[in-house]
Amino acid sequence: MGHNSVVVTDADFEAEVLKSDLPVLVDFWAEWCGPCKMLGPVVEEIAGETVGQLKVGKLDIDANQNSAFQFGVRSIPTLILFKNGREAERLVGYMPKERILAKLEPHLAPTLVS
Repeated sequence: MGHNSVVVTDADFEAEVLKSDLPVLVDFWAEWCGPCKMLGPVVEEIAGETVGQLKVGKLDIDANQNSAFQFGVRSIPTLILFKNGREAERLVGYMPKERILAKLEPHLAPTLVS
C-alpha cells in the first residue's frame, strides 16, 4: 500500500468517494486474488502520477461486501471511477497502466499550471 492511495471501507465510502471533489478511482480487490496483486502496484503508480487530479482508493471486497454488492462488482480486480458521486468508468480485470490511464484521462481534474 503506497502513500498515494487511501483505504476505503463501507463505512466511509460515501464521504471518501461519493462526496469527493476530485474524481475517485476505487480499486475493488481481495487478498486471495492473484490479478489484484499484479494490478496493485500499477494502481499505486497511477495514484502517484495523478496527484491533485485523481484520488485513488483501495477497497477490500471481503471486508466491505456492501459496497461491492451495491456497485455490482462480480469479478475482481475491478476499477471503478466515480465522478461527482456517480460511476463514470468501469474497468474489469488486469490491464496495463497505459490502457487504464487512457480511460481515465477524459475524467481527470485539470491540473493547475503554476
